[in-house]
Amino acid sequence: MTSTEEPHRPRRGLLVLAALGIVYGDIGTSPLYALREAFHGEFGMHPTPDNVLGVLSLILWSLILIISIKYLVIVLRADNDGEGGIIALMALVSRRFRKGGRAKFLIVSLGLFGASLLYGDGMITPAISVLSAVEGLEVATPFFRPYVLPITIGILIGLFSIQSRGTAGIGRWFGPVMLLWFGSLGALGLKGILGEPAILQAINPVHAIAFFAHHGFGGFVVLGAVFLVVTGGEALYADLGHFGLRPIRIGWFGLVLGGLMLNYLGQGALLLARPETASSPFYQLAPSWAIYPLVVLATMATVIASQAVISGAFSLTLQAVQLGFLPRMRIEHTSPTHFGQIYVPALNWLLLAATVGLVLGFRTSSALAAAYGVAVATDMVITDLLLYQAMVRVWKWPVVAAVAATLFFLGIDLCFFGANTLKIVQGGWFPLLVAAIFFTLMTTWRTGRQLLHRRIQEQLVPVQEFMQSSGLKGDLASGDEVEVDKHVVARRVPGTFVYLTGSPTGIPPAMAQNFRHNRILHEKVIFLTIETELEARVDESERIELKELGAGFYRIIGHYGFMEQPDVPELLQLARKQGLEVDLQTTTYVVGSETILATERPGMAIWREKLFALMARNAARATAFYRIPREQVLEIGTQVEI
Repeated sequence: MTSTEEPHRPRRGLLVLAALGIVYGDIGTSPLYALREAFHGEFGMHPTPDNVLGVLSLILWSLILIISIKYLVIVLRADNDGEGGIIALMALVSRRFRKGGRAKFLIVSLGLFGASLLYGDGMITPAISVLSAVEGLEVATPFFRPYVLPITIGILIGLFSIQSRGTAGIGRWFGPVMLLWFGSLGALGLKGILGEPAILQAINPVHAIAFFAHHGFGGFVVLGAVFLVVTGGEALYADLGHFGLRPIRIGWFGLVLGGLMLNYLGQGALLLARPETASSPFYQLAPSWAIYPLVVLATMATVIASQAVISGAFSLTLQAVQLGFLPRMRIEHTSPTHFGQIYVPALNWLLLAATVGLVLGFRTSSALAAAYGVAVATDMVITDLLLYQAMVRVWKWPVVAAVAATLFFLGIDLCFFGANTLKIVQGGWFPLLVAAIFFTLMTTWRTGRQLLHRRIQEQLVPVQEFMQSSGLKGDLASGDEVEVDKHVVARRVPGTFVYLTGSPTGIPPAMAQNFRHNRILHEKVIFLTIETELEARVDESERIELKELGAGFYRIIGHYGFMEQPDVPELLQLARKQGLEVDLQTTTYVVGSETILATERPGMAIWREKLFALMARNAARATAFYRIPREQVLEIGTQVEI
């Protein structure tokens, strides 16, 4: 569903409820640790009344300016055929630039680095969220302190272990649980406010300004903790395609924003009355009898938040594979009706290993908070830069208005970014290291594929030239022979061969090699190329291009969006509707398998060429990725020097 569609009211209500469970899981669990880090973390302030009012004012206005205005009002408009997220935004903007130009290269590079940062965020979010929830047991009694890490790791292992089953079964509970969670946040916050109504002064932004004026650099440093309240902004944008614009906005302004603001104000009220509770203001806001139920509810909420981030990482990977930034990998669809529900086994176990490693390495959610925020803050800056291009090139805003809006949000985000860079030594290096690794992999694969395509293009033989050299003159019946030269005769044999090729021109190397060795041509020869467009989905009427080349040769070009799964048999079905007679049960699909040889030829550094060759060897087979029946596949290997 695109962002412009308007569902009926009953369906919209269900979408709003579902959005509570998926869209707001990350930002909705920030009250567990955000205010605590401002007053008890590595750079925490002393909880004096002025400091509490100042920090609370920063938190409230961050939610208003960054989430409510920037994301909910402006950024969510930047949908790519209904899809959101940094790769969708990059694709939306980059197609407005000239192919091969420096500006487009910069846009794509920014988008890829932003996407790479989200993998680090996908590792940290489950670790800090679940750990912060389980730590509530320590508030109830010190008895549980030795068991916090084992319980956390057990929950994380269970969470990642059920990913292959999909979220359809448990997903229906996400919305109701998060509805209860946000209701509990609001109720707890209201309890605190009633006990110390003076905290409502924090709504006045003057307190935030006075806080900076008094503390100077110290006030700037605490922004690293304040930023934790908005870390779900990018995840919120990435989930646009699942629910559409209106349900997400209704959920935020109708419930989530109010629940969060009440809870932060309630925690602040507790700090005004009892500064010593700064080590765990969230749990100590609750009455003693409610701590155990609250720990259970918080754990469920953090599991849901983690599930949303994991699903987002799977979706991001699918987009990157489709757009040619990562090699093909095994991607399983866990729902027959919802395309967005996918499972990527290799990534799932990588995330599990990294998440458990983070829990064991940092041991507390407070220590993990030092690593959290750097990636998202950098992503928000990149989003600002890409959003400016969307304002000017897609929405056709006046340049003055686009510059003013961009500078306003960029100024805020750069302050958050600067404060988060102070965390790099304490753990912020981790998401940057993860981003550097994924960015290297993505750019190496993209550049390597371009080099490989160039090398293959150099070897391609034009179709007409091949026909002439093969003695093909018009259609030949099965069994007919043609003389290729004085000593070799080629034979036309029954059947249909479909050659998958990355080039929409020329004779594929796999066919040239097959003909050179076997000297046979089938009655029907189809060259099939899959092209992924810079839009989320392609209309069914534009799915296929079919061209007859003569002598029984045909060329098919299939067009897919980056959120669609290519399906080769489906393309042949569409070709049949356009008049191409082909028996899908007897068709043979020929897939070229290139062995990459790293050389000193101009292109990439030799270590990157070797890395590309390694990635190519471990890429998933085209048969599964393109949904080709395995029993009808013929692989022909070739060696290519890059």
